[in-house]
Amino acid sequence: MEEKGIVSIMGCGWLGLPLAEQLVKQGYTVKGSTTTAAKQALLEEKNIQPYLLNLADEQVDEEQLQDFLEADLLLLNIPPHLRSDGGESYLKQMNLLLKALLQSPVSRLLFVSSTSVYLDLNRVVTEEDITFTEEQQPDHTLLKAERMFQRREDWLTTIVRFAGLVGGDRQPGRFLAGKKNVPNGDAPVNLIHLDDCVAILQRIVEQGKWGKVYHASADGHPLRRDFYHAAALALGLAPPEFDVMQETSFKLINSQKLKEELAYVFLHPEPMAFFS
Repeated sequence: MEEKGIVSIMGCGWLGLPLAEQLVKQGYTVKGSTTTAAKQALLEEKNIQPYLLNLADEQVDEEQLQDFLEADLLLLNIPPHLRSDGGESYLKQMNLLLKALLQSPVSRLLFVSSTSVYLDLNRVVTEEDITFTEEQQPDHTLLKAERMFQRREDWLTTIVRFAGLVGGDRQPGRFLAGKKNVPNGDAPVNLIHLDDCVAILQRIVEQGKWGKVYHASADGHPLRRDFYHAAALALGLAPPEFDVMQETSFKLINSQKLKEELAYVFLHPEPMAFFS
């Protein structure tokens, strides 16, 4: 099989690992990072070059990091954990990575982001609505991280903002099972299946869609109360009970741009069928 180039995937977990497997099958040389030594053997078994890297470590192995970044394309897939310090440590990690990238041959960057960067506007939301976040929440951690890489001229960055992630071991029926007085029961859900996440990222790489920003959410948007009730019952769990008195706050993610520019048809378009 013809070699297609070197792809480094920072974060070979729920999404990064199946994506790495698919890219290997397509003929790419794939490097994958993990924060657990035990997972290195698994990556090797799947013909992924393993790197033990944790940007949160006090002493990051700079030589190892630079070797990992000897690639044509970096797929950055590290979700921020905001509860501990509001995102300060995450932005420090991204700055560390940015400095290392400036010493690397990487010319393309694929940043896996989230639709959580958008405000609840109580209407359909498109990519252009990020202006509301920029105006009202300029210190939004994930948006700042996006901009950190997007505004560099050293490489071309494409950002994919995924909706709520389900599939694999992420069973939505467990998320709210048995909970009481859950808010926003009448809000539409924005979800995407793992299979679609992998396929969309593959297509961006294969089609060379760089310098872009895309939403990615399944076509269907059932009400939150209907979806999580059915999802819990599908696992034999007690369904959540929603507070009917609370005012609904929501956003409805529109993925039309992605579907048109990538000629993409969702593999799992209806969230109500995710667990059937």
